[in-house]
Amino acid sequence: MKILVTGAAGFIGYHLSEKLLSLGHTVVGLDNINDYYDVNLKLARLKQLGVEQVDYNVLISSTTHNNEFKFIKLNLEDREAINKLFETEQFDSICNLAAQAGVRYSIENPHAYIESNVVGFINILEACRNYNVKKLVYASSSSVYGLNDKIPFSTDDNVDNPISLYAATKKSNELMAHTYSHLFGIKTIGLRFFTVYGPWGRPDMAMFLFTDAVFNDKPIKVFNEGNLSRDFTYIDDIVEGVVATLLQENNEDSLLYELYNIGNSQPVKLMDFISEIEKATGKIVAKNYLPMQPGDVEKTWADTSELEKTFGYKPSTSIEVGVKEFVNWYRSYYNI
Repeated sequence: MKILVTGAAGFIGYHLSEKLLSLGHTVVGLDNINDYYDVNLKLARLKQLGVEQVDYNVLISSTTHNNEFKFIKLNLEDREAINKLFETEQFDSICNLAAQAGVRYSIENPHAYIESNVVGFINILEACRNYNVKKLVYASSSSVYGLNDKIPFSTDDNVDNPISLYAATKKSNELMAHTYSHLFGIKTIGLRFFTVYGPWGRPDMAMFLFTDAVFNDKPIKVFNEGNLSRDFTYIDDIVEGVVATLLQENNEDSLLYELYNIGNSQPVKLMDFISEIEKATGKIVAKNYLPMQPGDVEKTWADTSELEKTFGYKPSTSIEVGVKEFVNWYRSYYNI
Protein backbone atom coordinates (compact mmCIF):
# COMPACT_ATOMS: atom_id res chain seq x y z
CA MET A 1 0.00 0.00 0.00
CA LYS A 2 1.23 3.53 -0.77
CA ILE A 3 0.51 5.91 2.09
CA LEU A 4 1.06 9.66 2.41
CA VAL A 5 2.03 10.73 5.94
CA THR A 6 1.81 14.48 6.39
CA GLY A 7 3.76 15.87 9.32
CA ALA A 8 6.39 13.16 8.75
CA ALA A 9 9.16 15.21 10.36
CA GLY A 10 6.97 15.60 13.45
CA PHE A 11 6.90 13.43 16.54
CA ILE A 12 4.02 11.07 15.69
CA GLY A 13 4.57 11.27 11.93
CA TYR A 14 8.18 10.13 12.23
CA HIS A 15 7.29 7.11 14.38
CA LEU A 16 4.33 6.22 12.15
CA SER A 17 6.53 6.34 9.03
CA GLU A 18 9.06 4.01 10.67
CA LYS A 19 6.32 1.55 11.63
CA LEU A 20 4.65 1.51 8.20
CA LEU A 21 8.01 0.94 6.50
CA SER A 22 8.74 -1.97 8.85
CA LEU A 23 5.43 -3.51 7.76
CA GLY A 24 6.44 -3.34 4.10
CA HIS A 25 4.41 -0.35 2.94
CA THR A 26 5.56 2.45 0.67
CA VAL A 27 5.50 5.82 2.41
CA VAL A 28 5.73 9.38 1.15
CA GLY A 29 6.43 11.83 3.96
CA LEU A 30 5.44 15.49 3.78
CA ASP A 31 6.32 18.32 6.14
CA ASN A 32 6.97 22.04 5.87
CA ILE A 33 9.59 21.85 8.67
CA ASN A 34 8.46 25.13 10.23
CA ASP A 35 10.27 26.69 13.17
CA TYR A 36 7.51 26.35 15.78
CA TYR A 37 10.10 24.29 17.65
CA ASP A 38 13.72 23.24 17.03
CA VAL A 39 14.13 22.56 13.31
CA ASN A 40 17.24 20.49 14.04
CA LEU A 41 15.14 17.94 15.90
CA LYS A 42 12.83 17.61 12.89
CA LEU A 43 15.81 17.19 10.56
CA ALA A 44 17.33 14.61 12.93
CA ARG A 45 14.10 12.57 12.74
CA LEU A 46 14.27 12.68 8.95
CA LYS A 47 17.88 11.59 9.08
CA GLN A 48 16.73 8.50 10.99
CA LEU A 49 14.49 7.80 7.99
CA GLY A 50 17.43 8.16 5.61
CA VAL A 51 16.69 11.68 4.39
CA GLU A 52 19.89 13.73 4.59
CA GLN A 53 18.70 16.87 2.80
CA VAL A 54 15.43 18.62 1.99
CA ASP A 55 14.39 20.99 -0.74
CA TYR A 56 11.03 22.68 -1.22
CA ASN A 57 8.67 20.81 -3.55
CA VAL A 58 11.28 18.17 -4.44
CA LEU A 59 10.71 14.46 -3.71
CA ILE A 60 13.84 12.98 -2.15
CA SER A 61 14.36 9.23 -1.78
CA SER A 62 15.64 7.72 1.45
CA THR A 63 19.24 6.48 1.51
CA THR A 64 18.24 3.57 3.76
CA HIS A 65 14.75 2.72 2.45
CA ASN A 66 15.34 3.71 -1.20
CA ASN A 67 12.07 4.44 -3.01
CA GLU A 68 10.04 2.81 -0.25
CA PHE A 69 10.31 6.15 1.57
CA LYS A 70 10.38 9.52 -0.12
CA PHE A 71 10.14 12.93 1.51
CA ILE A 72 8.92 16.26 0.22
CA LYS A 73 9.08 19.63 1.95
CA LEU A 74 5.74 21.27 1.27
CA ASN A 75 3.09 23.49 2.82
CA LEU A 76 -0.42 22.06 2.98
CA GLU A 77 -1.65 25.52 1.96
CA ASP A 78 0.06 25.16 -1.43
CA ARG A 79 -2.96 23.75 -3.27
CA GLU A 80 -1.30 23.46 -6.66
CA ALA A 81 1.69 21.53 -5.30
CA ILE A 82 -0.56 19.26 -3.20
CA ASN A 83 -2.67 18.41 -6.24
CA LYS A 84 0.43 17.68 -8.32
CA LEU A 85 1.78 15.36 -5.61
CA PHE A 86 -1.51 13.42 -5.42
CA GLU A 87 -1.73 13.18 -9.21
CA THR A 88 1.85 11.91 -9.52
CA GLU A 89 1.93 9.46 -6.61
CA GLN A 90 -1.61 8.00 -6.67
CA PHE A 91 -1.90 7.27 -2.94
CA ASP A 92 -4.03 4.47 -1.52
CA SER A 93 -4.47 6.11 1.89
CA ILE A 94 -3.56 9.36 3.67
CA CYS A 95 -2.64 9.98 7.29
CA ASN A 96 -2.87 13.71 7.87
CA LEU A 97 -0.88 14.59 10.98
CA ALA A 98 0.47 17.92 9.73
CA ALA A 99 -0.93 20.88 11.64
CA GLN A 100 0.12 23.96 13.48
CA ALA A 101 0.30 22.56 17.01
CA GLY A 102 0.03 24.13 20.44
CA VAL A 103 -2.92 25.41 22.45
CA ARG A 104 -1.26 28.48 23.96
CA TYR A 105 0.53 29.47 20.75
CA SER A 106 -2.82 29.61 18.95
CA ILE A 107 -3.88 32.49 21.17
CA GLU A 108 -0.87 34.54 20.02
CA ASN A 109 -0.69 33.45 16.35
CA PRO A 110 -4.22 32.67 15.12
CA HIS A 111 -3.55 33.06 11.39
CA ALA A 112 -0.96 30.26 11.38
CA TYR A 113 -3.67 27.87 12.62
CA ILE A 114 -6.26 28.86 10.03
CA GLU A 115 -3.76 28.56 7.19
CA SER A 116 -2.36 25.16 8.17
CA ASN A 117 -5.22 23.49 10.01
CA VAL A 118 -8.20 24.74 7.99
CA VAL A 119 -6.96 25.79 4.54
CA GLY A 120 -4.41 22.97 4.52
CA PHE A 121 -7.03 20.41 5.54
CA ILE A 122 -9.50 21.42 2.83
CA ASN A 123 -6.68 21.01 0.29
CA ILE A 124 -6.13 17.46 1.53
CA LEU A 125 -9.85 16.68 1.38
CA GLU A 126 -10.15 18.08 -2.14
CA ALA A 127 -7.12 16.10 -3.29
CA CYS A 128 -8.64 12.92 -1.83
CA ARG A 129 -11.85 13.67 -3.71
CA ASN A 130 -10.18 14.44 -7.03
CA TYR A 131 -7.55 11.69 -7.04
CA ASN A 132 -9.62 8.73 -5.81
CA VAL A 133 -7.98 8.19 -2.41
CA LYS A 134 -9.66 5.30 -0.57
CA LYS A 135 -9.17 6.41 3.03
CA LEU A 136 -8.18 9.50 5.04
CA VAL A 137 -7.11 9.14 8.67
CA TYR A 138 -6.54 12.53 10.30
CA ALA A 139 -5.44 13.98 13.62
CA SER A 140 -8.02 15.68 15.75
CA SER A 141 -7.34 16.48 19.40
CA SER A 142 -8.60 15.99 22.95
CA SER A 143 -8.68 19.80 23.14
CA VAL A 144 -12.06 19.76 21.35
CA TYR A 145 -13.64 18.70 24.66
CA GLY A 146 -12.89 22.13 26.14
CA LEU A 147 -14.15 22.48 29.71
CA ASN A 148 -16.21 19.28 29.52
CA ASP A 149 -16.67 18.10 33.12
CA LYS A 150 -18.09 14.68 32.20
CA ILE A 151 -15.33 12.09 32.42
CA PRO A 152 -14.04 10.02 30.81
CA PHE A 153 -14.40 12.03 27.59
CA SER A 154 -16.57 10.24 25.03
CA THR A 155 -16.99 10.93 21.32
CA ASP A 156 -20.71 11.14 22.11
CA ASP A 157 -20.11 14.25 24.24
CA ASN A 158 -20.98 17.71 22.97
CA VAL A 159 -17.88 19.55 21.71
CA ASP A 160 -19.44 22.84 20.64
CA ASN A 161 -17.55 24.96 23.17
CA PRO A 162 -13.80 25.03 22.35
CA ILE A 163 -11.67 27.26 24.56
CA SER A 164 -8.73 27.77 22.17
CA LEU A 165 -8.45 28.48 18.47
CA TYR A 166 -6.40 25.31 18.11
CA ALA A 167 -9.35 23.30 19.44
CA ALA A 168 -11.72 25.18 17.14
CA THR A 169 -9.63 24.29 14.07
CA LYS A 170 -9.62 20.63 15.07
CA LYS A 171 -13.40 20.63 15.53
CA SER A 172 -13.67 22.25 12.09
CA ASN A 173 -11.61 19.39 10.63
CA GLU A 174 -14.10 16.86 11.99
CA LEU A 175 -17.02 18.78 10.46
CA MET A 176 -15.26 19.15 7.11
CA ALA A 177 -14.41 15.44 7.04
CA HIS A 178 -18.03 14.56 7.80
CA THR A 179 -19.18 16.71 4.90
CA TYR A 180 -16.78 15.09 2.43
CA SER A 181 -17.68 11.61 3.63
CA HIS A 182 -21.37 12.41 3.13
CA LEU A 183 -21.08 14.21 -0.21
CA PHE A 184 -18.32 12.29 -1.94
CA GLY A 185 -18.19 8.88 -0.24
CA ILE A 186 -14.66 9.35 1.13
CA LYS A 187 -13.81 7.10 4.08
CA THR A 188 -12.57 9.38 6.89
CA ILE A 189 -11.39 8.44 10.37
CA GLY A 190 -10.71 11.20 12.89
CA LEU A 191 -8.50 10.46 15.90
CA ARG A 192 -8.75 12.67 18.97
CA PHE A 193 -5.23 12.39 20.34
CA PHE A 194 -4.65 12.72 24.04
CA THR A 195 -1.26 13.69 25.54
CA VAL A 196 1.41 11.75 23.62
CA TYR A 197 4.97 11.37 24.91
CA GLY A 198 8.07 9.30 24.21
CA PRO A 199 11.46 9.35 22.41
CA TRP A 200 11.83 12.05 19.74
CA GLY A 201 8.96 13.95 21.40
CA ARG A 202 8.11 17.62 20.98
CA PRO A 203 10.17 20.13 23.00
CA ASP A 204 7.05 22.16 23.87
CA MET A 205 5.38 19.23 25.65
CA ALA A 206 5.55 18.54 29.39
CA MET A 207 7.73 15.42 29.17
CA PHE A 208 10.46 17.24 27.23
CA LEU A 209 10.20 20.52 29.15
CA PHE A 210 10.45 18.84 32.54
CA THR A 211 13.31 16.51 31.59
CA ASP A 212 15.23 19.37 30.00
CA ALA A 213 14.80 21.42 33.17
CA VAL A 214 15.99 18.56 35.39
CA PHE A 215 19.21 18.03 33.44
CA ASN A 216 19.90 21.75 33.22
CA ASP A 217 19.16 22.44 36.90
CA LYS A 218 16.31 24.80 36.13
CA PRO A 219 12.94 25.05 37.87
CA ILE A 220 9.82 23.79 36.09
CA LYS A 221 6.52 25.62 35.73
CA VAL A 222 3.68 23.68 37.31
CA PHE A 223 0.36 25.21 36.29
CA ASN A 224 -2.89 25.24 38.27
CA GLU A 225 -0.78 24.75 41.40
CA GLY A 226 -0.12 21.17 40.26
CA ASN A 227 -3.80 20.18 40.22
CA LEU A 228 -3.76 18.76 36.70
CA SER A 229 -4.24 15.29 35.26
CA ARG A 230 -3.43 14.14 31.75
CA ASP A 231 -4.13 10.96 29.80
CA PHE A 232 -0.41 10.52 29.04
CA THR A 233 -0.03 7.97 26.22
CA TYR A 234 3.23 6.41 25.06
CA ILE A 235 4.12 6.86 21.40
CA ASP A 236 4.34 3.14 20.57
CA ASP A 237 0.76 2.61 21.77
CA ILE A 238 -0.44 5.59 19.75
CA VAL A 239 1.27 4.35 16.59
CA GLU A 240 -0.26 0.88 16.95
CA GLY A 241 -3.68 2.50 17.06
CA VAL A 242 -3.05 4.74 14.06
CA VAL A 243 -1.70 1.83 12.00
CA ALA A 244 -4.79 -0.22 12.82
CA THR A 245 -7.12 2.53 11.56
CA LEU A 246 -5.06 2.88 8.38
CA LEU A 247 -4.75 -0.80 7.51
CA GLN A 248 -7.79 -2.55 8.98
CA GLU A 249 -11.33 -2.29 7.69
CA ASN A 250 -14.27 -1.62 9.95
CA ASN A 251 -16.79 -4.46 9.64
CA GLU A 252 -19.51 -1.85 9.18
CA ASP A 253 -18.75 -1.18 5.53
CA SER A 254 -21.47 1.43 5.24
CA LEU A 255 -19.83 3.63 7.90
CA LEU A 256 -17.84 6.22 5.95
CA TYR A 257 -17.29 8.76 8.76
CA GLU A 258 -15.68 7.55 11.98
CA LEU A 259 -14.37 9.36 15.03
CA TYR A 260 -12.40 7.90 17.94
CA ASN A 261 -10.51 8.87 21.06
CA ILE A 262 -6.94 7.59 21.11
CA GLY A 263 -5.26 7.77 24.50
CA ASN A 264 -4.25 5.68 27.48
CA SER A 265 -7.64 5.74 29.22
CA GLN A 266 -5.80 6.10 32.55
CA PRO A 267 -5.26 9.73 33.56
CA VAL A 268 -2.11 10.44 35.56
CA LYS A 269 -1.72 13.27 38.04
CA LEU A 270 0.86 15.78 36.85
CA MET A 271 2.76 15.56 40.14
CA ASP A 272 3.02 11.77 39.78
CA PHE A 273 4.34 12.24 36.23
CA ILE A 274 6.98 14.65 37.52
CA SER A 275 7.89 12.16 40.24
CA GLU A 276 8.55 9.47 37.62
CA ILE A 277 10.85 11.87 35.75
CA GLU A 278 12.75 12.53 38.97
CA LYS A 279 13.12 8.78 39.56
CA ALA A 280 14.35 8.16 36.01
CA THR A 281 16.87 11.00 36.13
CA GLY A 282 17.90 10.55 39.77
CA LYS A 283 17.43 14.26 40.39
CA ILE A 284 14.88 16.43 42.17
CA VAL A 285 13.60 19.45 40.25
CA ALA A 286 12.60 22.82 41.69
CA LYS A 287 8.96 23.67 41.04
CA ASN A 288 7.32 27.04 40.45
CA TYR A 289 3.60 26.67 41.11
CA LEU A 290 1.52 28.92 38.85
CA PRO A 291 -2.19 29.53 38.09
CA MET A 292 -4.03 27.89 35.22
CA GLN A 293 -3.04 29.10 31.75
CA PRO A 294 -5.58 30.38 29.17
CA GLY A 295 -6.80 27.55 26.95
CA ASP A 296 -5.74 24.79 29.36
CA VAL A 297 -8.06 22.27 31.01
CA GLU A 298 -7.74 20.63 34.42
CA LYS A 299 -8.15 17.01 33.42
CA THR A 300 -8.15 14.88 30.27
CA TRP A 301 -9.33 11.30 30.24
CA ALA A 302 -10.10 9.28 27.12
CA ASP A 303 -12.86 6.73 26.73
CA THR A 304 -11.16 4.53 24.13
CA SER A 305 -13.68 1.69 24.24
CA GLU A 306 -14.90 2.27 20.67
CA LEU A 307 -11.38 2.17 19.24
CA GLU A 308 -10.71 -0.99 21.24
CA LYS A 309 -13.93 -2.64 20.06
CA THR A 310 -13.50 -1.71 16.40
CA PHE A 311 -9.74 -1.99 15.88
CA GLY A 312 -8.46 -3.95 18.89
CA TYR A 313 -6.64 -0.94 20.32
CA LYS A 314 -5.15 -1.68 23.74
CA PRO A 315 -2.39 0.60 25.13
CA SER A 316 0.01 -1.32 27.35
CA THR A 317 2.96 0.94 28.22
CA SER A 318 3.07 2.10 31.84
CA ILE A 319 4.17 5.59 32.84
CA GLU A 320 7.17 4.07 34.62
CA VAL A 321 8.39 2.33 31.45
CA GLY A 322 7.50 5.18 29.09
CA VAL A 323 9.19 7.90 31.12
CA LYS A 324 12.34 5.80 31.47
CA GLU A 325 12.43 5.24 27.69
CA PHE A 326 12.14 8.97 27.05
CA VAL A 327 14.83 9.88 29.57
CA ASN A 328 17.18 7.29 28.05
CA TRP A 329 16.57 8.78 24.59
CA TYR A 330 17.14 12.30 25.91
CA ARG A 331 20.47 11.29 27.46
CA SER A 332 21.56 9.73 24.18
CA TYR A 333 20.38 12.56 21.92
CA TYR A 334 22.05 15.26 24.00
CA ASN A 335 25.11 13.14 24.93
CA ILE A 336 24.50 13.36 28.68
